[in-house]
Amino acid sequence: MSPEPFGARLRRAMDTRGPLCVGIDPHGSLLTSWGLNDDVAGLERFTRTVVEALADRVAVLKPQSAFFERFGSRGVAVLEKAVEEARAAGALVLMDAKRGDIGSTMGAYAATYLDPDSPLFSDAVTVSPYLGFGSLRPALDAAAASGAGVFVLALTSNPEGAEVQRATAADGRSLAQLMLDHMAAENAGASPLGSVGAVVGATLGDAGADLAINGPLLAPGIGAQGATPADLPGVFGDAVGNVVPSVSRGVLSRGPDAAGLRAAAERFADEIRAAVSDG
Repeated sequence: MSPEPFGARLRRAMDTRGPLCVGIDPHGSLLTSWGLNDDVAGLERFTRTVVEALADRVAVLKPQSAFFERFGSRGVAVLEKAVEEARAAGALVLMDAKRGDIGSTMGAYAATYLDPDSPLFSDAVTVSPYLGFGSLRPALDAAAASGAGVFVLALTSNPEGAEVQRATAADGRSLAQLMLDHMAAENAGASPLGSVGAVVGATLGDAGADLAINGPLLAPGIGAQGATPADLPGVFGDAVGNVVPSVSRGVLSRGPDAAGLRAAAERFADEIRAAVSDG
């Protein structure tokens, strides 16, 4: 029996829990602000607190792999435990790894995050397409086989991204639009939502692209990066109902108190629901 596709699972989670994604970004200054040491013990305490506070109520938790990898194997062990516990509590886990390579190497990345037998198996992973969209095929195929998802970088929230993403392809489309069109082709016919998503920054003002990919749109940039939930309709237009807004520091800065984390997540979720409904 084929596993239920990620797009269907995500749509259900968004409809029942709201569309909010909370990033788990345990950088050193945040650990310090929580009164924790910037070491594995501090990392473990921080991560456990976030997962226990939020995994039973938000649709998506998005650990940033780099902040765990910096501690070597012990940090990755903390990440493995967080993935397991978050998924057990009902949150979908989006691994923010932004992997991109070719051939067997891309296949190895796919096996790391998209093979159910891997200790880092996640509901979805972020990938970079700028070695060519075809280079993502091992990840796309692995995700389809396991009922997982892939979020492809398209129009990111960092200003430097424009020099690549807004560049013009041979046929006159921007590279970002070319990638979005590839995603739409992957999602063709999927219902209620495709499993190949795009990463589109909420800080863009106007995406200036066709975002009708029949898939989810991960929107980083809300909170500390300057975007607000009220900005979402202007950026995403008719596709705003498929947006998964991502907040990290705006929620995490309310720790280490679990009640503070929950209150911040609930506030953002309410503001997002209102903005999407009005949009």
